Amino acid sequence: MSHRLFALILCLATLLSGCGYNQIQINDEDVNAAWSEVLNQYKRRADLVPNLVATVQAYAAHEKDVFTQVAQARASVGGIQATPELINDSAAFAKFQSAQAEMTSAIARLLVVAENYPQLKADANFRDLQAQLEGTENRVTVARNRYIDAVRTYNVSVRTFPNNLTAMVMGWQPKANFSVDNEKAISDAPSVNFGSK
Repeated sequence: MSHRLFALILCLATLLSGCGYNQIQINDEDVNAAWSEVLNQYKRRADLVPNLVATVQAYAAHEKDVFTQVAQARASVGGIQATPELINDSAAFAKFQSAQAEMTSAIARLLVVAENYPQLKADANFRDLQAQLEGTENRVTVARNRYIDAVRTYNVSVRTFPNNLTAMVMGWQPKANFSVDNEKAISDAPSVNFGSK
């Protein structure tokens, strides 16, 4: 009888090791860690914006519309509760992604305004803030890429057999991922003209 019990335990251990529970948990933690880094970089960017606005405002005080747009975008980003549950809710994730896109657009408009003020571009504070912002944007890109990869790994683990059976029993769904705002717009190659106007 002990041989049968041993065989049964061995069979159960083999079945349980193939259910994917532990691997799904590892992948989920990787997604959460990658998401935390994305939020960390977005927070760093949001913290830099007021300093950048203040520096540009000193030179271009009459550009009130741009400053208002930046403030509204920053408030929109700050108004979204970036909880761990956000990555499990595709609608909330899309709202978060949209708010971050608005922030990116507002920062771009602010930098366009700065281009019109040569004395501002020569200001050491502005150059330092601009360099920090560029570095932050690169960090955001790296963090997003790591998140995208972690989500891909997680989503594959909950959608492939036999892990999908465990995921179905536990109620685990694929997680939302970053997407391109306007795929059609990026499919058209930009026109570059080095000739005369």
